[in-house]
Amino acid sequence: VQLQASGGGLVQPGGSLRLSCTASGFILDDYVIGWLRRAPGKEDEGVACVSSSDDTTDYVRSVRGRFTVGRDKAKNAVYLQMNSLTPEDAADYYCSADLIPGPCTFASSTYYRHRGQGTQVTVSS
Repeated sequence: VQLQASGGGLVQPGGSLRLSCTASGFILDDYVIGWLRRAPGKEDEGVACVSSSDDTTDYVRSVRGRFTVGRDKAKNAVYLQMNSLTPEDAADYYCSADLIPGPCTFASSTYYRHRGQGTQVTVSS
């Protein structure tokens, strides 16, 4: 299982970015996908997830209402739309995958079997 996050970059406070998670050799629809981030000097933080069963989503409080996670089934990808970004959102973002049945109610979790390469998000004026 190989995952790759992309779409990071430099954005001004209040701006938006859309991250993508793509996979090689397997179908993302079969996996629950979590988005994690790691800010400099901090531990991993789970921020959002989408279930494999019914595409239910969950978000941690700090991003709820600003971030949206969803699937692009045609592209075998999962995206993370990030709006109203603040400097506190600056981090390396990773997508992770696991075979977990049922709805995703664990956005804050960082325990996934598979994790891909990250993409850096910088929020600065």
